[in-house]
Amino acid sequence: MGGSSVLETFVRRRHGGGMPSVLKNATLLLLSRTIVRGHALLGDPAARLLGMSPTRDPYPDYESVRERGPVVKSKMGLYLTASHELCDSLLRDPGFGQLAAGELSPIDSVAHIGPRRLVNPVEDSFLMLNPPDHTRLRRLVSPWFTPRGLRDQVATVERVVEEYLDEVAGRPTFDLVGDFAARVPIQVIADLLGVPDADHAAFARWGSALVNALDGVRDLKELRALHNGLREFEEFLDGLIDHRRRHPGDDVVSRLVANEDLRREDLIATTELLLVAGFETTVNLIGNAVLAVLAHPEVRERLLDDPGCAEAVVEETLRLDPPVQYTVRTPFETTEVAGTSVPRGTPIMLLLAGANRDPAVFADPHRFRPGRPDGREHLAFSAGIHYCLGANLARMEGAAALRGLFRRFPDLRAAGRVRRRPSRVIRGPERFPVSTGAAENRPMVEIIS
Repeated sequence: MGGSSVLETFVRRRHGGGMPSVLKNATLLLLSRTIVRGHALLGDPAARLLGMSPTRDPYPDYESVRERGPVVKSKMGLYLTASHELCDSLLRDPGFGQLAAGELSPIDSVAHIGPRRLVNPVEDSFLMLNPPDHTRLRRLVSPWFTPRGLRDQVATVERVVEEYLDEVAGRPTFDLVGDFAARVPIQVIADLLGVPDADHAAFARWGSALVNALDGVRDLKELRALHNGLREFEEFLDGLIDHRRRHPGDDVVSRLVANEDLRREDLIATTELLLVAGFETTVNLIGNAVLAVLAHPEVRERLLDDPGCAEAVVEETLRLDPPVQYTVRTPFETTEVAGTSVPRGTPIMLLLAGANRDPAVFADPHRFRPGRPDGREHLAFSAGIHYCLGANLARMEGAAALRGLFRRFPDLRAAGRVRRRPSRVIRGPERFPVSTGAAENRPMVEIIS
């Protein structure tokens, strides 16, 4: 999923051999940052994107890529596109696939418990696999996430929303992310998978460590946090799997455990992926949607008058400011893309958030306009065989959260600085203090790094 690691892979291939692991990792991180900065100073579009602060507004850079043409070649050994037509086409093209595991980072990110290698829920799951392995593993869990499979979850989602709104109702201020937007999807996906007594703080910590690493691990401290998170996560899941073997239920994990043909590594990776992806996309969707509503008073008034328009607000948030900003695909064979020859195995960064603002598809593309007729044409959930498995659940949770939040707190306001999460791949607020007080106290929304 991460694109910044593409350049770092270039560095690893040329400078990564023959060093002790810690020294090698530190050296490769330094080299990759130096190369990115140098190319960025020379105006390379990929370097500008990958070298920018994770909290900086990326949309002008996406527009810069679009202005250069449908496919832009970087001197760092990759291509970029912000074309909606091209992104959609490549996501659906069976001649393109995911980067192989191990190509996502220049450093040795593998961690162990004793002699056993820890499973990584991104690199080792069906998210990063190509057919037939992707098809085999995704098919095991997809029935739970179809509209029919999620029908019974509507009441659960609404109950969880109200439960956490009750907890913050007596406070004059609270953190929209930590106290609400993260807790709702964590609880919902934990219930769906059959995780008893979910530890919200632990889940949020594991999710943050994994998501931050999608950009490519930035320093050794972050690498240690990733290893610790993977170790804790896997130990937790070993206990959960053992519990479900002895006490099976009507849930996803119980169904997976009952499949005797599933390898332990696939079982762990699939469960980890569903848990993390099941809340990380949604927490950022909710945060971005509330930011948009607070910045557009006419949308707030419409939402208050007609809570049913929450679905349209969610859809427009997904288009204008999606949680997942870009992904990467590589051709299995040398091929021509929009008149440009792309060698076999060369990464192409698909700037999904840029494609969602393509004026060839969306009129007035930078305007937040819930209910636009082509609003669902966005690529926020990808397309093709890797279309987000939890898209329907995320939409459901996002709309329920907005309806409940603004019904309960019609005068909701920002109560301080909004801190963005330190990721270029995943975009959303990490901390978002809000006030439930009277309308006369209305601080402006201030977003900081």
